[in-house]
Amino acid sequence: MAYWLLKSEPFKYSWEQLEKDKKTFWDGVRNYAARNNLRAMKKGDLAFFYHSNEGLAIVGIVKIIKEAYQDPTTDEEAWVAVDVAPVKKLKKEVTLATIKATKQLQNIALVKQSRLSVQPVTADEWDTLVALAN
Repeated sequence: MAYWLLKSEPFKYSWEQLEKDKKTFWDGVRNYAARNNLRAMKKGDLAFFYHSNEGLAIVGIVKIIKEAYQDPTTDEEAWVAVDVAPVKKLKKEVTLATIKATKQLQNIALVKQSRLSVQPVTADEWDTLVALAN
């Protein structure tokens, strides 16, 4: 299993909306590195749901329920989407400030490649973030 982080601006699509919808497709990615991360996702992988711009915090965990397919919001074949479903809301949000202040997370993509909307998370980073959320 691989781990990921998906960023969404809450005013566009929030954790609360995902919980209401029960599942969604993750679309609109127009960055090649982020697109490659979507393509690498496998059914059953887990991802953190991160509120970007407003909130700046990991708020929940989602599961990849459908692997990469043509992004339905464009006819350009280069772009893909995946389907995700909520697993659980975190007991305690993990803020960007906390992530930056945590030594074990100094190399996390969220800090090193902050503009990337779909990012890999290592198993050690995942475990550290889950511990911070409890």
